[in-house]
Amino acid sequence: MTDVNDASSDDATPDKPAETDDLAQTQESEASKRVSDEPSETDADTDEDSDNALAAAKSEAEKYRDMALRAEAEMQNLRRRSERDVQNAHKFGAERLIQNLLPVVDSLEKAVEASQQAETAEDDPQLEGLKLCLKLFTDVLTKEGIEVVDPLGQPFDPNVHEALSMIENPDMEPNSVMAVIQKGYRLHERLVRPAMVMVSKAPAGA
Repeated sequence: MTDVNDASSDDATPDKPAETDDLAQTQESEASKRVSDEPSETDADTDEDSDNALAAAKSEAEKYRDMALRAEAEMQNLRRRSERDVQNAHKFGAERLIQNLLPVVDSLEKAVEASQQAETAEDDPQLEGLKLCLKLFTDVLTKEGIEVVDPLGQPFDPNVHEALSMIENPDMEPNSVMAVIQKGYRLHERLVRPAMVMVSKAPAGA
């Protein structure tokens, strides 16, 4: 009897340690899994460094993009200024030459006026020659874009007129051009020479 009971006890006992080992392995596996699922401090630091590097790269890219846009805008402005300078050079390149020719035109006009005041016959060869030369000059000036400023009877404009004197004149509106001593000229709307004029003013006590 003693032998049978001992044998039964020996057969049942080995099953319990096996179950205990399986349970321990399962718990250890779950613990390891939880540990592996939790982010480590090293991984968090790496992600933060990556975010900082990305932000810095974006900032640097934005800075260079802004610099490129500014450079392109400056180049466009420079190109426009260059084109404008070239156009002005074509339009106003003859300005100095025209300024030197204007006294010749003034002399011809004075010669024609003097001949007419002397009651020279219209068919006089000298008067006809003066008129022809004056016409040739004025035609050339007109062709080159020159506009005559002859403001007789117009309101005085200091932007295009130069007043030599002011004279009382009850027959004209005050501050009007009553006489043109020397005509003015424009080149493509730019004033080359102002008109020399005499300006009317109201009589004293009026």
